[in-house]
Amino acid sequence: MIYTPSTKRATLLALDAHRGQYDKGGLPYIMHPLHVAESMETEDECVVALLHDVLEDTEITVSDLQEWGTAERQIEALRLLCHDESVPYLEYIQKLMSDPIAVKVKIADLRHNSDLTRLTTITEEDRKRVELYREALQLLQQEIVKK
Repeated sequence: MIYTPSTKRATLLALDAHRGQYDKGGLPYIMHPLHVAESMETEDECVVALLHDVLEDTEITVSDLQEWGTAERQIEALRLLCHDESVPYLEYIQKLMSDPIAVKVKIADLRHNSDLTRLTTITEEDRKRVELYREALQLLQQEIVKK
């Protein structure tokens, strides 16, 4: 992770936005975006990784992010990373492939979310979700190879 004024601001925003949330394994949710951000190489990637679930899973809005000084290129990647449940998952993945920042963050997100050791109990639903994530990862990794 890169430490800049923007990434520090994003860290604090993510910490505040995810306060009181826990992941499926019972750990504070903030550990997930921090883990994803650790594998990023640029400031934009780190900011997007830290905030990648904020629009989807909290009360934070695009306007809030703009007020916080989040760059438009970062907001665009964050918008693409929001999955509208009415859109089939792999169609959503195809759409976000237009943005290299979103692709890189989504790959790290899927890898972390596919780690079933994070869970206390593994259900059939978890296994099915991971299989879908593997399919999405293949699509995203093929996109990187093309470029």
